[in-house]
Amino acid sequence: MNHPTTSGTTITGPVIAGVDGSVQARAAVLWAAAEADRRRQPLRIVYASGTDNRVLYSSAEAAEKVRDAGHDLLTETGDLVAERFPELTVAKQFSGREAVAALREAAGTDGTIVVGHRGVGGFAELLLGSVGLGVAAHAKVPVVVVRGEPEERPGTGVVIAAVRDEHDHGWVRHAAHEAELRKAALRLLTVWNPLSHVGTARTLLDDIDGIARQHVHEMSVLADGLRAEFPELTVTTEVEGGRSTAELLVQATHEADLVVVGAHRPPLGIGRAIGHVTHALLHHAHCPVEIVPRTGSDEEPQDQK
Repeated sequence: MNHPTTSGTTITGPVIAGVDGSVQARAAVLWAAAEADRRRQPLRIVYASGTDNRVLYSSAEAAEKVRDAGHDLLTETGDLVAERFPELTVAKQFSGREAVAALREAAGTDGTIVVGHRGVGGFAELLLGSVGLGVAAHAKVPVVVVRGEPEERPGTGVVIAAVRDEHDHGWVRHAAHEAELRKAALRLLTVWNPLSHVGTARTLLDDIDGIARQHVHEMSVLADGLRAEFPELTVTTEVEGGRSTAELLVQATHEADLVVVGAHRPPLGIGRAIGHVTHALLHHAHCPVEIVPRTGSDEEPQDQK
């Protein structure tokens, strides 16, 4: 396929996809392969057996069966990817570690981790499996949880960035690269709850219009900066006021190929790693969700996602 060029720096590092034999993992691998192909980066397929932690409780014969099954699945998945993306560099990795640790290790410091929204071990009502949630909550690299049916639904030509304010420029650049690689438009969407400002020291009810104008101004500043850096990218802004930020963002994913959010990583790993809005997207979005770690000035003010 023809690979588009990108402005500024490109997204580097391998794309890492976990496999476990589930339908969801298969969809995630194919999404990851398409992503790696767009980026012109290698794809690394990882099977995590978890046998390292069970060596004292299982026989050598059982461990060998697990290894054989894992290698067979890696071979089968690699063949599927090669058939669809013959020019893509694919590496296959069997790990004895638990899935979250194996995926984080494979990604290193510059990879992107891609997982399905549920694995073979989850109950049907658990909309996000423990592996997906564990990786999304603690990874220091971008993580994509593949939701919806990417192979079945037509492309929208839109990437959504769920933005808080102008301080999000750092991680929103990643969303801009994702949009540019897809030749899609980037939609900066911010949702704020007017009721959250009422009765505070900052404002009274009659200041709500002023707060709304401030949000619109901040989005305009952010969009102008991105347009200057990505001159061929269409960037639009939308400021919505409503009681449920999560509900409005989930609804917006009906009209997107990818939604990107910034993730707060609490100091020393203490505190909430995924806010309720991001958690809602991971459970209910209608398209893949990418979580990009915030760094530097992106961490101020306190994350609301």
